[in-house]
This record gives sequence, structure tokens and C-alpha cells, in this order.
Amino acid sequence: MTDTAPQATGATEGWLELAVEVDHEAVEPVTELFARYGYNEGVVIHEPFTQDPDGDNMKVDPSRPVTVSTFVAERDVSPETLDEIRRALWHLGRMRLVGELTVTHREEENWVNAWKEHYHPLRIGNRVTVCPPWHDYAGADDEVVVVLDPGMAFGTGMHPSTKLAVLGLEAELRPGVRVLDVGTGSGVLAIAAVLLGAFAVDAVDIEPVAVRSTAENATRNGVADRITAAVGSVGPDAPFAGSYALVLANIIARVLIDLAAPLAAAVAPGGSLVLSGIIESREPAVRRAFEAEGLIFKERDQIEDWVGLVYHRPSA
Repeated sequence: MTDTAPQATGATEGWLELAVEVDHEAVEPVTELFARYGYNEGVVIHEPFTQDPDGDNMKVDPSRPVTVSTFVAERDVSPETLDEIRRALWHLGRMRLVGELTVTHREEENWVNAWKEHYHPLRIGNRVTVCPPWHDYAGADDEVVVVLDPGMAFGTGMHPSTKLAVLGLEAELRPGVRVLDVGTGSGVLAIAAVLLGAFAVDAVDIEPVAVRSTAENATRNGVADRITAAVGSVGPDAPFAGSYALVLANIIARVLIDLAAPLAAAVAPGGSLVLSGIIESREPAVRRAFEAEGLIFKERDQIEDWVGLVYHRPSA
């Protein structure tokens, strides 16, 4: 459960973050206690979780304590108030596992804009550079510049899986072909494909926010007339039918395996399939799935623990 925490206003103000580690049964009473004192009754619950290296199979870990926190304006809280909270936590700790209260001073920042200071033009392929819209960047003569505001969608270009997908795109794209981008995220691959010479790109994602982000970024790059984005995937009930000279899929390994048959079917004879988002430990399972669909392995690339694969469908 996450409720309202103090929002940035642009002015600097001091805040105290109150936090305590508790067992799962103590979360509710501690949350009620913190809501009495916290700004706007806001409480944040940080549940411990486990997940695979690629982010898949995330689940709560009941063996580890939960951190419950709230924020109070420093000017509004007295030492006596903090003592009241400590006493209440002590009493709750007689019945449940409740740790010591930690009090941390925090300066308010404009979080909406602070992250932008660390997002600069970044070369993510041999030719493709991603540039945020708040930077002016012309690029070299042979450079393809994708102006990208990821918003709430996945895909700033910084992740190794995106770089691997772009390298595969650059190597496999033939000018004038149609491209399918599955799991488009922010639209970075779809836009790069058009700027590199694709005739048109159909882009799909199961998240509506990603489809909106792709459409907005396509407009920002002046290629909205050549990119069609829709909510969905591949296979039955897919928004786009037919086959493509190039199919791109930057998705985690489990989903790639689940979609192996419809992804392979979307590749036209003589066409290519670029896969990314594969953590190294899942590579053998991904390769088995796609080679079982009659595709021919062509190339492999790796950045850190992430793998990109390129497959080819023989001409009829």
C-alpha cells in the first residue's frame, strides 16, 4: 500500500523520514500509527521481495522484515512527538516484532525534474543515439538521433537489452521494408527503424501507457505517419496480421519463450528476427524454443549478463 508522500513544490523544505522494520503481522498497526502523524496521512510500505535476475517472477519474501515509513515536516514535529511515536512502537513491540524508530533528515527536491540531470545523449548502437528532448544535439553526418522522452514507459536506451536490440536492428534492417516491434515500450526501436530506412513499423505493447508514449515520441521525431502503435501482442487477436521482413522483440526470456510460435510466424521468408531482453542463464531455453520453430540461428551478442540473438527464416 502506498499513499501520498510529500510532493515537490520547487521550494526547499526540511522533512523527517520516520521508518521502522516490522514483521508482516505488525504492518497494519504500525501503518495506522504512522498515518496519525505523517504528512497527508501518507505511509509507504516497502515489502521485501525476490526476483529473477531479469526481473521476472517477483514475489514477496515473508522471511524478511517489512519497512514502514512516513514523512513529517521538520518544522511541525517536536522531540516530544517523536517520543510519543517511540513509546507507541514500544508497546506494539510487546505483541509483534517491531524494530527501533529511525529518523532521517531529507531535503525536499523536485523529483519530477531531478532525474533529468542524469539523462544525456547516449550512443546505443553503431549509428543510433538517444537524446532527451531537453538537450540540443545535432549528431554527426551518419548518426541517427532518436529524441526520446520515456515518460512512464520502459526504454531510455540505457539498458543493455535495448543496446543489443539496436545493434541487431542496425545489422538486419534493409531499407524500405516493413518492421514489427513487439513490446515497443517507449518506441525507441520503432523510431530508430524508421530513421534507419524502414518503410513502416507496426508497434505493439500490452501496456496502454507504452502505446501512448510510442505515439508521442513518434510525433516528436517527425515519423508519426510511418509508425502505427496499438495495444496487443502477436498471435491470436493480434492487432496486426501478416509477415514482416524484420521482427524486433525486446522482452524478458519467459515471455519470448511463450511467444516463440507467433513471433516466428510473423517473420517473412528471407526475413530476420531480433531478440533481446535475455538474461544469460535463460539463453539455452530461448534458443531451443525458436530453433524448434524452424528459424536458423544467425548471430549472438552480449553486454554484461544480457544476450541478444538474431534468427533468420530461409527463403521459400
